[in-house]
Amino acid sequence: MGEVVRVSNEDGAGNVVVICEHASSRIPEVLDGLGLSTQNRQAHAVWDPGALVMAQHISRALDAPLVHAEVSRLVYDLNRPPEAPGAMPAKSEVIDVPGNGDLSQEDRHARTQLIYDPFRTAVGDLLDARADRGQATAIVTIHSFTPVYYGEDRPTEIGILHDADTRLADAMLAQPAPRRTDRNMPYGPDDGVTHSLKIYGLERGLPNVMIEVRNDLLGSEADCVKLADELLGMLRPALADIFLEEAS
Repeated sequence: MGEVVRVSNEDGAGNVVVICEHASSRIPEVLDGLGLSTQNRQAHAVWDPGALVMAQHISRALDAPLVHAEVSRLVYDLNRPPEAPGAMPAKSEVIDVPGNGDLSQEDRHARTQLIYDPFRTAVGDLLDARADRGQATAIVTIHSFTPVYYGEDRPTEIGILHDADTRLADAMLAQPAPRRTDRNMPYGPDDGVTHSLKIYGLERGLPNVMIEVRNDLLGSEADCVKLADELLGMLRPALADIFLEEAS
């Protein structure tokens, strides 16, 4: 499988841990491209274009650790629990994934052990170490989404997503937005997209938010950096508000 998770700036002093579950389009050679065409191997179904560049920029700006995937979400979607069909989907929107079509329980278990478990351990160990040092921590996950889904246009440009803990999302949405920004769009908890927020944020009582950016705004590295700066304009004051409240 090769490397499946990478941790950068592990000892960062910032009050955030950045997570990017869909950072990579890499499909290990042993899986023979999951049977996808060459064209489909770079489609959004395989990864979140632009998400890693944004996550890296935010990590540097906030001196925050970054944990990101080194394997495609079609091999294992690290924002899904092992029992979810979407963890190893046989179809993603209109794209069939032949290599996931007839997975046995043994196959699914093996991928879980090789990909999901090490990723979850890496994030958990990082959060444990920060807790031991008494470091305040919020969880921020970075994603991108397509402007059209099943033929329907998506007007949202930035999505601020949350599950039961709305603290950080509320604080971000209270800031001036540089472009159309919506709560729990284009997805929400009912779509099963808040797994990471639950296990890394809710279960530990940490403020958390999932940020989605429409990928037609992320055509170049410069575009990704520009959008990341826009997100920082909302995120920095939101974090200050959250941790000021907790300290008072």
